[in-house]
Order: sequence, then C-alpha cells, then structure tokens
Amino acid sequence: MTAPELGTLTWRPAAEVPELLAEPVRAALGDLPAWVAAIDATLADTAAFCAEYDVPMAASANCVIVHGKRAGESTYAAVMVLATHRADVNGVVRKHLGVRKISFAAQDDAVGSTGMEYGGITPIGLPSDWPVLVDDAVAQAGLVVIGSGVRASKLLVDGADLAKLASATVLELGTPG
Repeated sequence: MTAPELGTLTWRPAAEVPELLAEPVRAALGDLPAWVAAIDATLADTAAFCAEYDVPMAASANCVIVHGKRAGESTYAAVMVLATHRADVNGVVRKHLGVRKISFAAQDDAVGSTGMEYGGITPIGLPSDWPVLVDDAVAQAGLVVIGSGVRASKLLVDGADLAKLASATVLELGTPG
C-alpha cells in the first residue's frame, strides 16, 4: 500500500506501528484503514500541529467529549467536527442526546473514562455505549487527521470510515468558524 501524502509527516500503516497508539485504540482499530505518524507531543493541539506539520485545518478533525445529564442520568458522547468548524453542543448535540444539561467533559473524567491522553482522544476505542456524533462535513472530507489516543502521534483516516463506526451517527453538528 502506498502511504498517503499529507503535510510533512511520514504516514505508516497503523497496524505496523501499534506502539504509536493508545491501548484502547489498538484494540479497536481492527480492519479500519488507518495510517499513523509520530509527532512532537508538545504540538498535539490542533493549531500548533497544523502549523508545524503543514496540515490544512480543513484536513484535521477534533474529537471532543461531552457530558450530559437528565433526571439524574449521565451520558457521555464523542463529537467529531472539522478544525475549521464549531460544534453546536448546546443545540444539536444536546437535543440529539436527549439531555437537559450538557458541557464538555472534565479533563480527568475524559481521560479516566477513555484510557486515552487528553489532547489525543479519538472516537476509535471509546467505550462501546458512548455515541459518536460525526459532523457531516467530517464524513464527507476524505482523509482527516485525528487523535491516536496519545499526544505523540496522529491517525489519518477517511472521514467516511468514522461515520461507519458501530456507535456513530452523522449529523449536521458544525458551522464554519
């Protein structure tokens, strides 16, 4: 297989370098076509990553973990949106999850619940009962860079494959900005 070209990174088949992935990601990757590249962990945040490695923001998708509550019930979900977009968490996401209150999950909760590093959390390998809400722009974007579960690498996958994850739902979640 020929490695894709995106930015200044050297992409390798994820299955060949499992040490670059968090354990939950390794366990869940299966046959998903994915590439991985090592990066400087201090540059894992999207803006710094894209600037350093010449990756367009439109080819980078962020995964944010949200926490919703309704009548004493607690719900976690992952929201995938392009780095060029803002997710409508208080509108579309809250209504889709059927929760009264919603917020971004606390860092300690997100890390403890996923087994991934903050700043590297990805929808691949999340707890199976968590919904993964994928913005339609991500699903249509082609190859996108996402977290690998650790800050020291990034995954490259087709956005359409994220939409096919078992717990995924594609929605119009984001707006440019």
